[in-house]
Amino acid sequence: MKTLNLSTLAIATLLVLTGCSDGDNGKDGNHGINGKDGVNGATGQSGSHGTNGLNSLVQQTQLTSGNQQCWLGGVKIDSGLDKNNDGQLSSDEVSDTSYVCNPDNFASSGVRLPYSVLRNDLENGNVVGATFEVRNGGYGSDMDSHPTNPMQFYALTDRGPNATFSGTQGKGKIFPTPDYTPRIGLFEVQATGSIKLVKNILLKDKSGNHISGLPNSSALGGTAETPYDVKGEVIRVDMSKPYDKTTNPIRIDDFGLDAEGLVAMNDGTFWVSDEYGPHIVHYSADGTELERINPFSNDTRNLHTLPSEFANRWANRGMEGLTITPDEKTLVGIMQSSLDNPSKNRTDLTRIVTVNIATGETAQYLYRQEQGANSNSAIKALSNTQFLVLERDGKFYHRDNSAMKRVYKIDISNATNLETVSANSELVQDHALGLLIAGETLEQVINNRADNGNYSAGWAALEAKGIVPAKKLELVVDMVAEVGYPHDKMEGLWLIDNTRLGVINDDDFATWSTGGVLEQKYLDDAKSIVDGNTLYIINGLNMSAN
Repeated sequence: MKTLNLSTLAIATLLVLTGCSDGDNGKDGNHGINGKDGVNGATGQSGSHGTNGLNSLVQQTQLTSGNQQCWLGGVKIDSGLDKNNDGQLSSDEVSDTSYVCNPDNFASSGVRLPYSVLRNDLENGNVVGATFEVRNGGYGSDMDSHPTNPMQFYALTDRGPNATFSGTQGKGKIFPTPDYTPRIGLFEVQATGSIKLVKNILLKDKSGNHISGLPNSSALGGTAETPYDVKGEVIRVDMSKPYDKTTNPIRIDDFGLDAEGLVAMNDGTFWVSDEYGPHIVHYSADGTELERINPFSNDTRNLHTLPSEFANRWANRGMEGLTITPDEKTLVGIMQSSLDNPSKNRTDLTRIVTVNIATGETAQYLYRQEQGANSNSAIKALSNTQFLVLERDGKFYHRDNSAMKRVYKIDISNATNLETVSANSELVQDHALGLLIAGETLEQVINNRADNGNYSAGWAALEAKGIVPAKKLELVVDMVAEVGYPHDKMEGLWLIDNTRLGVINDDDFATWSTGGVLEQKYLDDAKSIVDGNTLYIINGLNMSAN
């Protein structure tokens, strides 16, 4: 039997296999059946609690009247997250603040002041067969803030109801209530938006007697303005006897005021300027005269004397505005219109005067109006050199849409102080007329170069001599544009704060005249709206000193 060597056979087989190439892969087989799920593992331990979220808080605060945001009061609403989880909303947690203010009409239609009726028996020249009311009213010549109560203000009357009239003793005024006493009313704005008269302060002479609004003697600024009663009779010393120039003359009152400007001092006293002298009179808290300032050096009542040229006022356009610097050291007055210096001038130049109360030192500055014969009816100090000035015409807006009722911010810091201008060959300081340029008063320099109501040539002549007026910094408010201001005489300003300004009108005691015939004063041609003292309050103004 033949025997094979297995090792040799195996090697030969290996060589044969190694020498052949690989074949194609075969197709995948079908997936097998999934196995059964395993048993769940045990539940893990719970994680720690997350941090709690912050609570949101809302806080409401009642606001009383006089608040900066809600002047008549309302609700302040603060909200935010309670970051320290104490359940209280602290100031550093407040993220949002809103206000719900009590409504008011001061910025739109205005709010009327209360009034009483002085008499209602006179025939109304406007309406046949009817009588009319002479109202008191009349608190519109000027106004000023109460020193400590932000919701109260003082308002001033002028000499009392009167109207232009010519009688047996020449041109003058009818005084329907000739014994009327000029007064200061204290008013308070109520949370309801109405206005309450708190009290009246009647003005008195140094002996405590009530003054009147009758004219002064000529030695103290009287302009021969004859007073008449409603019957057309001259108001005389003894009304039971006929008029006689010597034995029963015209009744005058050298303490009488046609009051126009008002300052309420921190000590409770008042300074009042007027259109008769002009006089600036200091009154006690109860209205008794303490001292006065005027341009009449022979007046023994005077504390100080104004420059003499101020006695040359345009009749019925005297010292219409008065204020005091914030340090209460210096009175600042503004004349309503041009002085008749030395004779009639109807231009756009008027004067500002300052008086140091302690020393009597005076300074004078010029103010240029927007148009000739305008009226500067109020002035309020923002600083020692910057002021608000009310400038207006005498038009009713419903009859003439060119009516002008504006408040400007002005600066006198770079204006020329007329009292310090040095004399030379052309410039002379005249005792009676003030500064003269080549023999002309400053009013004449403007008036004599006027060209159909354009006064620029006169102002250029002043500038050529180094005389510069107060600078108008900006228009603070145009009341015609703001509220369609319906009154003719915008006269009083109440500086409430740096953004809020009160404005009031002189309603002439709701008394008017046409051709010397007394009648009710109306705001509309239909004779349905009687004029009355109306307070407007405008907010959002820039009244900080620059």
